[in-house]
Amino acid sequence: MKKQRNVPMMLAMVLAWSVYYTVSKLMVDRTGSAYAAGFLLRSFALIFLTVQLCLDGSLPQLFRQGRGIWTLLLIGVFGFLLDLFANLGYASGSLSTGTALLKTDVLMVNLVTVLLYRQKLYATDWLGTGIMLAGVLLVLGVDLEGLRFSVTDLFFLASAACVTANAFLIKGAQTRWNAQADMISYYNNLVVLLLFGASTLARGDLRELGETGPGFWALAALGGLAQTGIYFFYYRNLRRSEVWIVKLWLLLMPVVSCFIGAVFLRESLRWSKLLGIAVVLLGAGIILLRTRLHPQD
Repeated sequence: MKKQRNVPMMLAMVLAWSVYYTVSKLMVDRTGSAYAAGFLLRSFALIFLTVQLCLDGSLPQLFRQGRGIWTLLLIGVFGFLLDLFANLGYASGSLSTGTALLKTDVLMVNLVTVLLYRQKLYATDWLGTGIMLAGVLLVLGVDLEGLRFSVTDLFFLASAACVTANAFLIKGAQTRWNAQADMISYYNNLVVLLLFGASTLARGDLRELGETGPGFWALAALGGLAQTGIYFFYYRNLRRSEVWIVKLWLLLMPVVSCFIGAVFLRESLRWSKLLGIAVVLLGAGIILLRTRLHPQD
């Protein structure tokens, strides 16, 4: 019953993340800068997060985090680094290689789960994970034959490592310091916002925002709202479920993004993407059958 109650939260998380990445791509195109886009999206997210804390009366708790505040600040630093390393990788590497390497965070989470947390993952768990990853690469249109690796591709692996570390840091803040999801969200967003703001100002990327065109600020607000939704659902899911389970649900994000692109951006659904969606769902089905395949647990 508990798992069934978690399903709507997981689906909402996937939807929020899909909307955020769609809007983020559009914002980068409109601003011409990943740094400016990140700064604006986080700025609107800060507004929504502040309103949320004011409405539920928990704003004063921001100043009552005790020693756990250092973990919250570290989460924000890793949140910035995962974006920075990905951007550095894309600046000198290929899209296909980067897309493939960034997805290795799922495998990293599985390894950390087994080696450090001593939790058991069955062969069917690894099989389902591998099948889902293969399906995601098909959905994203990654050309495996055209993959070429260079030293700068290590930035992608560094980004995936930061994503992995951040997930376990968030889980640790919740279990060790009993930090509330909304407190982690606020500190994470604030730190990332400040670092994005400093980077954007240093690069001078805010100078051209006067020529962004109609609907720009509404789009930025939508992205900020989607980012707030990510914080709300992702952190609560991490509290309720194991990190590796949450990460597997996030593999559904490219599937949702495909349909968003087809409906709102008039992108075509090629047969390879449809095949990839079927493969992702096959892998998910294997993992969902975990309790039946291993009834002793």
